[in-house]
Amino acid sequence: MGLALLVMSGCGYIGEPQYPALHIPIRVVDLAAVERGDKLEISFTIPAVTTEGLALMRPGEIDLRIGLAPAGGFELNQWAASARSVPVTSPEKPQGIQTSTPIDDFSGKEVIVGVRIASVKGRYSDWSNLVTVPIETPLPKPANIARESVPEGVRIHWNAPAESKFKIFRKVGDQSSPALLATLDESTYLDTTTEYGKTYTYYVQAIHGKTESDVAETEPLTPEDIFPPAVPAGLTASAAVSSVELAWERDTEPDLKGYRIFRAVNDGPFELLAEVDVPSYSDTKVEAGKRYRYQVTAIDQTGHESKPSAEAAAALP
Repeated sequence: MGLALLVMSGCGYIGEPQYPALHIPIRVVDLAAVERGDKLEISFTIPAVTTEGLALMRPGEIDLRIGLAPAGGFELNQWAASARSVPVTSPEKPQGIQTSTPIDDFSGKEVIVGVRIASVKGRYSDWSNLVTVPIETPLPKPANIARESVPEGVRIHWNAPAESKFKIFRKVGDQSSPALLATLDESTYLDTTTEYGKTYTYYVQAIHGKTESDVAETEPLTPEDIFPPAVPAGLTASAAVSSVELAWERDTEPDLKGYRIFRAVNDGPFELLAEVDVPSYSDTKVEAGKRYRYQVTAIDQTGHESKPSAEAAAALP
């Protein structure tokens, strides 16, 4: 009986053997590459998951390659054998990677870029999505880039090939990276969103097809309010029974304070008559039989004054 129990207890179900996890990363799926200047800029994200659905704690070697498509049709192993390795330092944990490689030896040809990630024990993932890039003559970066403060904001201008498009970027103060402002065809740009007292740095990049130039950078600029308001327009003077009624177009500057009205009697000199904050005025200090001439200037909050408006006149009977 005891022997039978011993035999029965030794026949318990053990189950399938548990193999150790391989920790092979899943394949990269967001590989991207763009020609910029005389280099190919490459980016991708190291996956955070293994083929077993586990978290990838630490990636192994990064095998990034660039090479020509083999003649007679593409064959992955043939391309990989002839492709050039691009050195990339593996990070401590999965993350986005950005790197670049010279492409002078590929000018006028079409290249294919691919990447695979190894586990810490050297087992590689499948190859990523492959990116094909036609390498063109490097596009020169914009030259003689300059910026200037103007009444409307900040104007940027530069020299570059006429057939190019341009991307304009801007960094404000200690902002960590510049933000895209616009894409345009002209070699000048007016930034109307600036504020006095803030520091701005601008960047310009030329684009032709899928090729990009290196980025040109301006010196930082802190705009200051040194500009007078616009000259008031549309001044009219209308004689009434015992007054001259003045009106003109409203100035639209955000820092406008008001207007100064100047008057001359007959052929005499202009003298300050009044200061107002609306684009109209009733001059009641008039006498019959005299002719009155008027001009108006605009003033802002810091005391800058525009040039005088065009003259308007009225005669009282």
